[in-house]
Amino acid sequence: MEPVKTILSHAMPLRRSDVDTDQIIPSDWLKRVERTGFGAGLFGEWREDPDFVLNDPRFKGAEILLAGPNFGVGSSREHAVWSLQDYGFKAIVSQRFGDIFRNNCTKVGLVPVVVSEENSEKLFRAIEEDPKTQITIDIETKKILCLKAQVEADFELDDFTQYRYLNGLDDIGITMLHGLEIETFEANRPSYFPSLIG
Repeated sequence: MEPVKTILSHAMPLRRSDVDTDQIIPSDWLKRVERTGFGAGLFGEWREDPDFVLNDPRFKGAEILLAGPNFGVGSSREHAVWSLQDYGFKAIVSQRFGDIFRNNCTKVGLVPVVVSEENSEKLFRAIEEDPKTQITIDIETKKILCLKAQVEADFELDDFTQYRYLNGLDDIGITMLHGLEIETFEANRPSYFPSLIG
């Protein structure tokens, strides 16, 4: 994955609570075997409504999704995270996330930012008044900042996940950091042990 240090963008306001992973990416899309192309199915059923926020040209190009509380609840499908990222979002801001969804975000570089109810409402109001309102999410300082909304707040991010974001390390990248140890282990492994090689 690519390193993530600072995200500066306008945001798309999704004023809906308890959005589950089936609403994020409908089950019809789970037949795909690739990890790309899911952005076209993001909020697939809701996008049929011309007034749905993803169809609003004022928010086109937003890299931050401002969502209502309890975003990403429901089943553990990784496709929900892939669809948000494939659509172009780099961060999701909400009062609460489903635990598995939040964990899936951190594995691929999508940043889940938890804010208070008060700051969430301030952000929604500012964005709805001016769709070009800029929000900064700083991974190094673990802060979210929006001058127009008068929001400057810390957000929770454990040190290891912060390290992964800043260095662009997914699970494979973390494993590859130990390449020399793996090679040494394999070179010294008894040949009579079962192997997938040869």
